[in-house]
Amino acid sequence: MATAEIVARPTVRQTQCFIGGEWIPAESGKTFNTYHPATGEVIAEVAEGDAVDVDKAVAAARKAFDDGPWRKMDARERGAIMYRLADLIEAELDELAALETLDNGKPISDSLAADLPLTIDCLRYYAGFADKIHGQTIPVRGNFFTYTKKEPVGVVGQIIPWNFPMLMVAWKWGPALAAGCTIVMKPAEQTPLTCLRMARLAQKAGVPDGVINIVPGFGPTAGAAVVKHPGIDKVAFTGEYKTAQTIMADASQTLKRLTFELGGKSPNVVFNDADLDAAAAGSHFGLYFNQGQCCCAGSRLFVQEDIHDEFVAKLVSMNQSRVVGDPFDKATEQGPQVDQAQFDKILKYIDIGKQEGAKCLTGGARHGDQGYFIEPTLFDGVTDEMQIATDEIFGPVMSILTFKDTEDLIHRANNTFYGLAAAVWSRDIGKAHLLADRVRAGTVWVNCYDVFDAAAPFGGFKMSGIGRELGEEGLKNYLETKTVTVALD
Repeated sequence: MATAEIVARPTVRQTQCFIGGEWIPAESGKTFNTYHPATGEVIAEVAEGDAVDVDKAVAAARKAFDDGPWRKMDARERGAIMYRLADLIEAELDELAALETLDNGKPISDSLAADLPLTIDCLRYYAGFADKIHGQTIPVRGNFFTYTKKEPVGVVGQIIPWNFPMLMVAWKWGPALAAGCTIVMKPAEQTPLTCLRMARLAQKAGVPDGVINIVPGFGPTAGAAVVKHPGIDKVAFTGEYKTAQTIMADASQTLKRLTFELGGKSPNVVFNDADLDAAAAGSHFGLYFNQGQCCCAGSRLFVQEDIHDEFVAKLVSMNQSRVVGDPFDKATEQGPQVDQAQFDKILKYIDIGKQEGAKCLTGGARHGDQGYFIEPTLFDGVTDEMQIATDEIFGPVMSILTFKDTEDLIHRANNTFYGLAAAVWSRDIGKAHLLADRVRAGTVWVNCYDVFDAAAPFGGFKMSGIGRELGEEGLKNYLETKTVTVALD
């Protein structure tokens, strides 16, 4: 047996609020613990910011926007600084990946192969966009010269989740910085460490003080203060739809611009003419990647009836061989869930699935005796009305449903208030395009799953969100359009 390759744990360096270019404790003096999910041990004590700290951060961001150099800077220089930030992250790739694994629990192999490269790519993509933001001239009646300008929306509040901490920073910072906005960010309380480290690297890259401000803390205090603050012009939030509903209500008082990237219950459809090996591998990855903690996870797996037995057998085999264990071991494929609350929620849904009559083919229980590990779980015989088929579980739990007719399948796939993602596996390109056209989802993958690129917009229909992240569409959320008309007489 080969010797396990265990990556060393990193040193935690930043644990305070980052406001106006300075590392400072929370005004209250309070701290909270962040934990390593594989063991439950305390990693570090982090400053617990609240409304007072958010107010300081907004003041710093407002000063940097109104008076500072960032918005007024030559666009190419803004882009150059963003490129330097990406380079600094790349230079510390191994350490940052280890820090992400320590705080989140995801396997180090995923941090190294997915999270860090995608983070770097996103920042470089938007760095390249910084000097390509422009308006247009418009022919109007009369002797007038009319043109539009694209201007940054202002001070933006950004609230990010715990499932991809670094990557979500990049998704939020990239377009905001390229547009010339300044930022007040609240990272998830479960995973604040890489966000704080990235703030240090941004400062080192040359981002002026006050442009990026980080206030760690909790949603009802720090998060709510960001949403309600009259000095913040826009809020971008990634998380649960119930939280987004609260944000929308609170933001109505100041009419903030809002973008939401929310959850899903994505249908993943396998037709009988698909490459079954590729579909099985893609479906396995599309659900169990990141411990099932993906908003776009293919948790509703629709399998055509006549291939059900053969296909399910492939999934069972994959689940049984999946390596669950120490996230710092490069051989590990699945780490722990992020915290006790998520762990308990997933196990509750597994129990519900069993009670509702679904057949648990693999998993269904805790893995090991410490940390928040859950076995890769596969339910068969699932029907549309079962809770495991309707609710976002956000864990390593796959539900298999069968279908015969394509039209009926489309109706069932759309029978959810979510609409984030979907996938179809088929050799029939016409059938694939039909599904891509008819399924109400912001992203549809054909013969693949979880393919992301900084250039491709991502977001949801219905209760899965408002607006888009990534691509040029993601940049538009951080821009205002100004019309200028000049009389030529």
